[in-house]
Amino acid sequence: MHYRGRYLGIRERDHWEFATRTNASAVAALVPVTDRQELVLVEQFRIPVQAQVIELPAGLVGDLQDPEESVLTAARRELEEETGYRADRLTHLITCPSSAGLSDEMVIILLAEGLQQTGPGGGDASEDITVHRVPLATASAWLAAAMQEGKQLDPKIYAALFWLERRARGQALLG
Repeated sequence: MHYRGRYLGIRERDHWEFATRTNASAVAALVPVTDRQELVLVEQFRIPVQAQVIELPAGLVGDLQDPEESVLTAARRELEEETGYRADRLTHLITCPSSAGLSDEMVIILLAEGLQQTGPGGGDASEDITVHRVPLATASAWLAAAMQEGKQLDPKIYAALFWLERRARGQALLG
């Protein structure tokens, strides 16, 4: 390893330098859909891009000093912490790289359904998260308006909308 910080490291493999997490095994990202057909998104200021970013709720697996934490445990924890919702059902959609040329980080994306609101969300003491409930029927227009306001959008949102549209048409989520 070329560098090891508190949370990130730099490694090299076959003459390719890339970032790696030193404090977690993966990222659990959620596609939470309410019974009212709203996609629950989060917004927070992200220092690396110096902007407000609208994202799927997500968090690191094993970052609370528990290297044995399961993906489902981390996903449930992050969903409730960031959005104030609990899910009755979590369905694995896909495991994929977050940025294959930059990092070895893998993102596990889960559909969260049967949501029950338990609190306001907003994140932990180190976060300042705004929760958005966006009707699926108007999500594209809502996201376009957010971009017009200067907010950045995580592209995983569009993957989520793709899967949700397939589901609405009765098609398999993947394939």
